[in-house]
Formats: sequence, structure tokens, C-alpha cells
Amino acid sequence: MKTNTINAKCTASRKCSGCQLKNLTYPEQLKLKQSKVNKALAGICNVERIVPAPAEFRYRNKASAVFFEDRSKTVRWGIYQSAKGEVAAVEKCLLQPQLADEIFNTLALLIKSFKIKIYNHQTKKGFLRSATVRVAEASGQVMVTLVTNEGEFSKERQFVNALVKKHGEITTVVRSIYTGDAVIMNGEKEETLFGNGYIEDKLCGKTFRISSRSFYQINSHQTQALYQKAVELADLDANSTFLDSYCGTGTIGIIAAEKAKSGVGVEVNSAAVEDAKINATLNGADNMDFVCGDAGAYLEKESKNGNTFDVVFTDPPRAGCSLKFLKSLCVAKPKKIVYVSCNPETQARDLRYLLKNGYEIKSATPFDMFPQTGHIECAVLLKRKD
Repeated sequence: MKTNTINAKCTASRKCSGCQLKNLTYPEQLKLKQSKVNKALAGICNVERIVPAPAEFRYRNKASAVFFEDRSKTVRWGIYQSAKGEVAAVEKCLLQPQLADEIFNTLALLIKSFKIKIYNHQTKKGFLRSATVRVAEASGQVMVTLVTNEGEFSKERQFVNALVKKHGEITTVVRSIYTGDAVIMNGEKEETLFGNGYIEDKLCGKTFRISSRSFYQINSHQTQALYQKAVELADLDANSTFLDSYCGTGTIGIIAAEKAKSGVGVEVNSAAVEDAKINATLNGADNMDFVCGDAGAYLEKESKNGNTFDVVFTDPPRAGCSLKFLKSLCVAKPKKIVYVSCNPETQARDLRYLLKNGYEIKSATPFDMFPQTGHIECAVLLKRKD
């Protein structure tokens, strides 16, 4: 067995499918991912050498756990396997912060001692569904989110006090109430049980507020490299205007704003937009506006009103850009498009559309954001031919 793999280091590797590349050393993983992007973008553009992650293990700033009782009625935690619909029992995960392991182990003991009913997805009965730990590396702040069913949280204060007493690093605890069918999911309704309900982290010299429902890249160090590359590709100046589509909590836009005349971020998630506005204020980004809505509809409306952007950043979900957005993008005709993607296949599909509609690709750089897994990010620069 290769000693330099996650398979050799993790006691749960045989039952947990979270690490798809468990039998490969890190150099082998990079070679495989480079090949994956090369294959996806073959015939479209040349691909630069992949940027390795600074850390192979313990790189995640966010971890989630599901709790259950084993045959001896001991409460344990594990990682949900979505493909199998099962939970792989673990005591530690080498991708997430060690503190998260420790907090989950404590929660398992507290659940038992406080006699909290664990939610059963088959019977749809029980109270506690899952827990998430987020660690802001720059500030050291830690958020614990307890996802529960509806109803009274029995001995809530005593439970939270016991948790915080054991782990003084925790700066806030949030209860998220969820009643749907998903195993790992936050609800729309929240209660702050301890602290102020959010944590703050720094990225590229900017401060970002992270709530329990905020999207925030899980690999802080590599995200900084990726976003710095995206802004570098945009080559903004004091006269530049830009659109940050699928903007989430505004990270790319706020980082880019200091180099531009003005920017607009568009995001369909209203909670993310509120976070983005707060983040803009925290960083003095007075030249940034944020709009809640569909990026394609917004761009179409602005084009009809004669408003244009020099640069458009787009960082869509795995499904890629919507056809409506791509059509609107080609009508708007920005000089440059910086396309960041976590899915080379859907990115390739969208790039082909843009190539047929007046754009050419100048560079494509893959970043390994997720060591030990098959996932990868890629930043592509496109320029308008005319």
C-alpha cells in the first residue's frame, strides 16, 4: 500500500466515499486532474499547468456531521454518503479541521447525556438532524450550527453552555430549523443560541462575514490564489466597470472593486445578497452594488437600457451558466469574461457557446481546491474578438 495516500492514513477510508482519490498520492492526483481538464477543454483551448493546493490534508474550513446510535446505543457521528444514502461512522476526518472532529465527538457525548432524540430519516421522527462547524482561519472564530426539527429544544441553554465550556474556541452557536427531506441542509429559520450568529474571515486582505447559510469556499488558502488569479485576468483599472454574476456573498466583486470604477454583483439567493451588502460595507467598497435576482435577466435589462460592463465575472454552480445568461452575455458584449468553474464539463459546454458568439479564449488555469477528491476549479479568460 502507498503510505502517502489518504487510504493509508484514514481508518474510515474503506467505508467512506468522501475521498474519491484515496488510493493516489498527491502528485498522482494532480496528474489525473490535469488530464481531466485537458480532456474536457480539448479542441477548445490549451490548458496551463494545474496550481497545487498548499495543503493535502486538513484544508477544509467547513465540516458537517450526522449523528446516530450504534448497536450498543452509543451516540456516534459520521459523514453522509449521498450516493449510498448511508452514514459512514468516523472519529476523525483528515480533510476537515481537527477542532471539528473534537467538537463532533463532544456533541455525540452531549446528545447522549442530555437525552436528545436524533432525527430518523426513515420514520421522520426525532429532533437533532446534523451539525456543522465552520472555522475562520484568519480570525480564529468558530461557528457551530445545530440543524434541528421543529419544536422545543429541551435544556437548550444547558446544552450550549456545556458545549462552549468544553470548547472555548467556539464564538457562536446557531440553531437552524429544517423540516425537509434532505439529510444535510440548513433551514430558512434560524435562532442564535450563543454569540452574534456569524463569524468573520479575511480573504485577499478583505473581511467577509459568514453566516450559517453563506456560501464560502471551503479551502481558504487556495481560494485566495484562485480569486487573485481571476482579478489579475480581468486587468481592471480606474475606468473599468464590471459585473459579478452568481456573486454569492460578494467575495470576487469586493476583491476586484478596489481596482475598478464600479461593480455590480447579482445573486438569486436573498440571504447571500444581504451578506454581500454587509461585506461591502465592512470593506469600504462604496463602488459596489448588489442586486437580488437572476443574472441573465439583469444583464438583459441593463443591455436594453444601454448599460454595459467592461468585464463580467461568472462563477456558477456545477450545472454551469444558464442559456438565458449566456445569451444575455453575448448581447451585452463585455470586452472580457472571467469564467471560474468547479465543473470542467459544463464549463466546456458554455465556452463552446461563447466561442461561437464572438469570443476567444486567452488562458485556462486549473486550481486544485479539493485534494483527495475528484473535484477541481478552473479560471478561464475570454476576450471579445472585435
